[in-house]
Amino acid sequence: MRRIIKCLIGSLFLVYFASLWLEFRPAASAEGQGKVDFKRDIEPIFAAACFKCHGAGRAMGQLRLDVRQAAMKGGISGAIIVPGKSKESRLMARILGEGGEVRMPIGGDPLTAAQTDLIRRWIDEGAEWPEDGVAAAGPPHHWAYVKPVSPPVPAVSRSAWVRNPIDAFVLAKLEKEGLTPSPEATKEVLLRRLYLDLIGLPPGVAEIDAFLADNSADAYEKVVDRLLASQHYGERWARPWLDLARYADSNGYEKDNLRVMWKYRDWVIDALNRDMPFDQFTIEQLAGDMLPDATTAQKIATGFHRNTLINQEGGIDPAEQRYEVLVDRVNTTATVWLGSTIGCAQCHNHKYDPFTQKDYYRLYAFFENSEFEFAYQTPGQEFSRYVREPVLDLPTPGQAAERDRIKIEIESIEKVLKTQTAELAAAQKVWEREMLEAPSKWTVLEPASAVSKGGATLIRQPDNSLLATGAAPEFDEYIIKAGAGLNKITALRVEALADERLPRGGPGRDLYGNFILSTIEAEVDGKPVRFKSGGWDDGLSRLDEKTFFNFEMTQISDRPRGWLINATADEVRMNRQAVFVLERPILIKGSAELTIRLKFLAGGLCQSIGRVRLSTTSSPDPMKIVEVPAALKLVMMKPESERTAKQQERLSSNFRGTTSLLKPQRNRLSELQKQLRDLGIVTAMVMAEDSNRGIPTTFIRERGSFLSPGEKVTAGTPGVLHRISSDGPVNRLGLARWLVDADNPLTARVVVNRFWEQFFGRGIVETSEDFGSQGAQPSHKDLIDWLAVEFMTGSKWSMKSIHRLIVTSATYRQASMVSPGLQEKDPFNRLFARGPRFRMEAEMIRDSSLAVSGLLSRKVGGPSVMPPQPEGIWRNPYSGAKWEAASGDDRYRRGLYTFIRRTSPYPSMMTFDATSREVCTVRRVRTNTPLQSLTLLNDDAYFEMARSLAKRMLTEHSGDVRQRAEYGFRLSTSRRPTDQELDRLVELYRKQASWYEAHSADAAKVVGAKLGTLAKTSELAAMTIVANVLLNLDETINKQ
Repeated sequence: MRRIIKCLIGSLFLVYFASLWLEFRPAASAEGQGKVDFKRDIEPIFAAACFKCHGAGRAMGQLRLDVRQAAMKGGISGAIIVPGKSKESRLMARILGEGGEVRMPIGGDPLTAAQTDLIRRWIDEGAEWPEDGVAAAGPPHHWAYVKPVSPPVPAVSRSAWVRNPIDAFVLAKLEKEGLTPSPEATKEVLLRRLYLDLIGLPPGVAEIDAFLADNSADAYEKVVDRLLASQHYGERWARPWLDLARYADSNGYEKDNLRVMWKYRDWVIDALNRDMPFDQFTIEQLAGDMLPDATTAQKIATGFHRNTLINQEGGIDPAEQRYEVLVDRVNTTATVWLGSTIGCAQCHNHKYDPFTQKDYYRLYAFFENSEFEFAYQTPGQEFSRYVREPVLDLPTPGQAAERDRIKIEIESIEKVLKTQTAELAAAQKVWEREMLEAPSKWTVLEPASAVSKGGATLIRQPDNSLLATGAAPEFDEYIIKAGAGLNKITALRVEALADERLPRGGPGRDLYGNFILSTIEAEVDGKPVRFKSGGWDDGLSRLDEKTFFNFEMTQISDRPRGWLINATADEVRMNRQAVFVLERPILIKGSAELTIRLKFLAGGLCQSIGRVRLSTTSSPDPMKIVEVPAALKLVMMKPESERTAKQQERLSSNFRGTTSLLKPQRNRLSELQKQLRDLGIVTAMVMAEDSNRGIPTTFIRERGSFLSPGEKVTAGTPGVLHRISSDGPVNRLGLARWLVDADNPLTARVVVNRFWEQFFGRGIVETSEDFGSQGAQPSHKDLIDWLAVEFMTGSKWSMKSIHRLIVTSATYRQASMVSPGLQEKDPFNRLFARGPRFRMEAEMIRDSSLAVSGLLSRKVGGPSVMPPQPEGIWRNPYSGAKWEAASGDDRYRRGLYTFIRRTSPYPSMMTFDATSREVCTVRRVRTNTPLQSLTLLNDDAYFEMARSLAKRMLTEHSGDVRQRAEYGFRLSTSRRPTDQELDRLVELYRKQASWYEAHSADAAKVVGAKLGTLAKTSELAAMTIVANVLLNLDETINKQ
């Protein structure tokens, strides 16, 4: 339901901003803009103003304006478009409300004069409507849904410029536009570009000098091959893939608890380094667990679809959560491999592309048989309240041996604990009698006064309980005063009682009848009473020794703890009780007054107890009363002959869990379980198929609501695309093979387009996430088709081969400088008449700065790390997790390894447009903000990098200030500075050195940690400022 609401809100914003764009964008004037283009000028107007009533979902008057053939035919009243004759076209009369026609769109704002003029001109120019336009008549006319065929390499005039077929396709388009390619970039620029593109790190000075000195004909190709073979290649190319896979180290949503996923990330890095063919790369991630004799690595690969968010909020509907996760898997699969917005068909047939709602749920069905986070309780659709996550243990050989030894002993002890002997049966009867007598040892307190600090009204009931009514504050505290009732008190009991007057019958006051008692305080005649232990039951089980006592919320990030009842999965409203044992018994003299404070501090919504009753006891064993949960108390009250076998076993199991006869075994079991946890065995979240199910099926959800199942469908693929193999399985494995089938018109195109986008900053299809009719047209259709076929057949799905082909092309090797004429004709470099120039990604900026500073740890793989970040980022009232800043080399790992918590991503990376990984992201949106400059200048991590770069400049080069500045400049930008640039750096250094000589305290702050006898403090401080400037240069953070 939340997803549907988000989609509706998003649609409203889309329509609103689309209308603004249509109104304010520059219209093509009759004199200056040339011919009207249907795709660019007319279709957006139809989509925003007409499709609601005359589109795929609705055709009022039998008129549709989203399909060429239907639009030209007209509706009930006949044709409304007469090509070449706008005055005779009834469409214009309806737009203007002339000739007795009702003005269109009905109920909407009239079209602007500019929009009306565009439609008039379009009709007068012949009403051309290309078959591959967005609203063309479905399959197979849209170019992306037709299987690519390798086109002939075009002949070009400047054939000497061509290094491989890529260049011929690019040059042919340039010559058609009357343009020429840019000259080749300098060797320094090319080397830096290669390093950043292939391994995500800048070259060192030694690598630059070696390349400049190598005059062999294949010098460039040797560098390419060396970088492709680098272990850092997989790290660089894993980053965009992990955006697609929505990889993160937490579950997301409100609680955003942490998870262990890094083994999947390492699998991706390793697969890329090994140049695993993309078809196999696909199959292992979507269905590695289903391959014959699947290896551990292939199972780890299936973590791709375990990266979905998991909602652990209180009160969630497990069925809805399961639906949301499967929806995400469908949408992500369609985006990553098909470049399609199939998610639009979740609620209805796609409005623009030929995907039906039935297509959507047939894809959905492929994931229905996967074991899911919520286990089935019965063969039907009833869920249990417990989570079952398919997790793979990954122990070392030593850990495996120790684990097996421990498990054998655990199994032996558990067998003893599950066996009901004659001795235990006899002891149980005595125990049952004692339990039934235990409540009589408690004295109910009679409240003399009761106040709610939050403003609720506490009404005394006949049984001396208190019913809360009226105000329902987020935070509350009950202050209850009563006579002690006894001469001696050993414990206090708090009962939370069910009541029909409470939400869902209580016993709490939140929407589901739950509560969280954060802490309890007691006083006798004003003197505090201390508790030493306690326990409580949640109705179904007995708990004790939780983190409850001496509770203190020291800061907002501390997670509220206490007695929590989550009864949403239990329809029966049962009474609950908690017992708090005093540190030492209290002897009561005279008419002492007992004051009890119940504090409810969880927040978020009212979570106080709705009906509460207090009791005291002088019993030496007060915990006896909570040894039996409320549900079993009812069983205990029945004669043994009337109990079912299941009830008797539950009661016996509870007894064996408390009796002193088995305490040694229980203690040993706890020790063994702790030993098992302490082994620290790494785990991986994986996919697993439910072998008890047949061909996957599901139901079409009406309007996308999980609550409204409609027609039942079996797993299948969209009808507009090629058929799934009849010889293969109809499951996730079959789907994975279908995606990389040679007949698939989309996958290869989509993937090579993303590669191109990484190298050039924009794809051949600019909307790399949408190859459908609402997406951009390819700037070079023949080129993307040729690359797609080459990827599948010539390169046999080798990603490294395609990368090598691109970086060795003359197109890639062009200089990125732009002439005024080229800037005017192709400002966004869609024709690729020059080399790429754009800001690096967030992780690459950080990695480059670390590399330049000399701090970078080049360790590959391993658990996610927590480099230093500003205080308070992880303050979350729903989680007690803390950001533990890494030490040693882990402080300086590549950005790829930084711990990603979805609700609190690493802030400096978010500043540079990194994603929170909540959903599949194909393109990061680049922004330019002042905060980015401030981050590079002032962030503690970047300032530490600047200080380390200064140290390199002072220690690795023995020349004067000018030579050291040049060295730092080369490290940062990979080229030699001009004399003017050096002059400014030297001048900056001297001014700073002079200032810090006179301000030694400030110099010490800049220098920070002790650096021995490295240099005078003022010199190091001044050079740090110079290094800070170097790390902020456009050339340092841009790829060009």
